[in-house]
Amino acid sequence: MPKVKSCFACTNCGYESAKWSGRCPSCGSWNTMEESIEAVPEKSALSAKPLRQRPGTGSKPLPLTDIPEDNTIRTSTGISELDRVLGGGIVEGGLVLLGGDPGIGKSTLLIQVCAHLCRAGAKVLYVSGEESARQIKLRAARLGIHESNLYILAENALDNVETHMLSLAPSVMIVDSIQTMYRPEMASAPGSVSQIRESTSLLMRLAKESGTSIFLVGHVTKEGAIAGPRMLEHMVDVVLYFEGDNQQQYRLLRAVKNRFGSINELGVFEMTGEGMRVVPNPSEQLLSHRAKGASGSVVFCGLEGSRPILCDVQALCAQSYFGTPRRTVNGADGARVALLLAVLEKRAGQKLYNQDVYINIAGGLELSEPAADLAIAIAVVSSLHDKSIGSDIAVLGEIGLAGEVRAIPQCERRIAECQRLGFTTIVVPKENLKTLKTPEGMKLLGVDTLMQAISVLF
Repeated sequence: MPKVKSCFACTNCGYESAKWSGRCPSCGSWNTMEESIEAVPEKSALSAKPLRQRPGTGSKPLPLTDIPEDNTIRTSTGISELDRVLGGGIVEGGLVLLGGDPGIGKSTLLIQVCAHLCRAGAKVLYVSGEESARQIKLRAARLGIHESNLYILAENALDNVETHMLSLAPSVMIVDSIQTMYRPEMASAPGSVSQIRESTSLLMRLAKESGTSIFLVGHVTKEGAIAGPRMLEHMVDVVLYFEGDNQQQYRLLRAVKNRFGSINELGVFEMTGEGMRVVPNPSEQLLSHRAKGASGSVVFCGLEGSRPILCDVQALCAQSYFGTPRRTVNGADGARVALLLAVLEKRAGQKLYNQDVYINIAGGLELSEPAADLAIAIAVVSSLHDKSIGSDIAVLGEIGLAGEVRAIPQCERRIAECQRLGFTTIVVPKENLKTLKTPEGMKLLGVDTLMQAISVLF
């Protein structure tokens, strides 16, 4: 029987140590050392010829001017929102990591991508370490996928995966998931830091050498980060996060790293019985259930990459019967909301010291840009005095600590989106009016201060 020993590895950088410590000696992160059990081979095995690392590429240094230019060829996935987030499509030899909560729809989205690629004539290999081939067949049948050039492989050992990949030579390969893959020559268990690191390294080499585009599915931890060492995100070319609530129908796809395009793009999907459906016009969907004439509701146009999206900013003020009023925020920065409430108290004379304040961004969006400050403040004032603003009014602007309304970027694109959806009055910072041309049939109200904005709207 082989002996068993424990080893502690850092989940952030992969550093391994025989003893546990609260702080990683390599990267300095706290509470990242996790224990893993490894089997020590017997003496007879130790006497065998040791395994060696794979040889390098043998390439030679070249002057920058002598390197031929390679125009990157992109292949469409057949799903417009995914193409937008990827920067135009799949890049040959790219390594993409897709993370998200369990049940969010990662496998469903990828098998739909496989179907579109197969219908376009590509050969696709789907490697599953969690499900059997019959289970994947059932999901594909539910989605109406019956493609003959889609190959399913239920395998965990990467050596076997490499053999089948080289023999099939697919255009795209899906690995679901990277945490279940392992290399047989390593003693550590699947999912450990060393296995994930070495498995990703092997897949990265296969992608670059063969030109096959590889998608990796990654599980996430309780903190929302992809499980495994942080270097996993550094090794791949693209990192995508699938976000959303299992209780809601909308799913948001974001790129947090993209070597082939912008990281600011956002894709919006709707979970249906037939799989993921693209939402081409998310602004209309997010505003479709808005309560007309209700106090505490203000429309704001935010930017997600190059796409303007209108959303409903909601606020509710209720008298507090406790010593410390509650401040509950969903979809925005809680610290930023606390700052805005303080400005409303000090600069605008709004009495909120005895009010519970609740802020909600309808539709599951996350507003992180300061341009939403004025919309949040106006929503709070509207709920506090139980007075609604017009249903055809949108509010844009950043608020400073002195109560001034500051200019925001790309105001013209936001106004164009508001005009497309039928809004006729837009409250904007007066500084932006210097460079804006008022569209026909619209009214732009420029404001300098928060007090001025309140007096204009109420």
